[in-house]
Amino acid sequence: MSTAKRKAGNEAGASPSFKARLGIFEWKASPYLYVAPFFILFAIVGLFPLFYTAYIATRQYNTLTGDGGVAVCGATCGSDTPSIWANFAWVIHQESFWDALRNSFSIFLLSSVPQIIIALFLAWILNANLKAKTFWRMGVLLPYIVAPSAAGIIFSQIFSDKMGVINVVLTNLGMSPILWHANTFWSHVAIATIVNFRWTGYNTLIFLAALQAIPNDVLEAAVVDGAGAWRTFRSVVLPMLRPTLIFVIITSTIGGLQIFDEPQMFHNGTSGYGGPNRQYLTLSLYLWDMGFNKVTIGQPNLGRAAAVAWLLFLIIVFLAVLNFLITQRLASGGAPKASKEQLAGIKAQQEAEYEIARRSGVEARRAAGIVDGKEN
Repeated sequence: MSTAKRKAGNEAGASPSFKARLGIFEWKASPYLYVAPFFILFAIVGLFPLFYTAYIATRQYNTLTGDGGVAVCGATCGSDTPSIWANFAWVIHQESFWDALRNSFSIFLLSSVPQIIIALFLAWILNANLKAKTFWRMGVLLPYIVAPSAAGIIFSQIFSDKMGVINVVLTNLGMSPILWHANTFWSHVAIATIVNFRWTGYNTLIFLAALQAIPNDVLEAAVVDGAGAWRTFRSVVLPMLRPTLIFVIITSTIGGLQIFDEPQMFHNGTSGYGGPNRQYLTLSLYLWDMGFNKVTIGQPNLGRAAAVAWLLFLIIVFLAVLNFLITQRLASGGAPKASKEQLAGIKAQQEAEYEIARRSGVEARRAAGIVDGKEN
């Protein structure tokens, strides 16, 4: 073996230098370093509070005296045995919790359902060939930038029990005024109106962006086929809006069940948070009131508030998954999703049909005396 070949073999078998290894490590690790700040910040302000709240929910934790050990349900449950589920059991036995849960669902339905329908309608209009499109789009978004406190003050004048705008109009028409704060249903309608005022424009722009992403060729083909405006919207536009529709419904569910600002501003100084008879007490308002207002030495107020927070979290997760499944099925026209085996069978059938068609074409060309584009 020559000296040149022996030297080349030694260089090939030698390990890379430190500088080369450092360069390889930098090349592999740099993508993770770029995204690391987000995950570190999310772990600090997102995951840690979530898991720490789960820990507090199992403890007899008081805002003034601190941790008092594992939680005890007490006379409410008829048990003094420490248990990690004691705070959850105590909350479930409270009538106020079920009132807050009922009110949260009622306000959520009265706000989210009309809100999504109106947002879809406004987005459909704004997507048309209107004059001053930018002006109208900015006008739709203006309520979203209004502070919740300002919106609460404005609507407190509209829905005031005595001198509110609506009640003054009803009185002048000879009708009885509405007790917006005393009546459960009408208080939910008033709060849902505030929510719709603030968030309809935001969802409208989301739907508008999704509508503008739909190719015009698809809409023109529907028109050529004789489909009207409603038929085009129902059979063409709505299925193509499925991802956006799922996103808006899930975010509306999360925000609707966590509603706090609107009922708090609607409170307007009446006795007791959420109304004197808990007419519009929501879960978030109940959680805040229990954890930071009803502070008594010896009572695990913060532990029970943490239990309410986790119950609300589980309810939201369940409804979000349910909304995702229902919306996906409705947007796909109710057709069941094909399994992997069915998709594989469909693909195999398509390949078999293609092979049959290809062979038929070759045989026909041979019968005609044409092979590879040349006539024999």
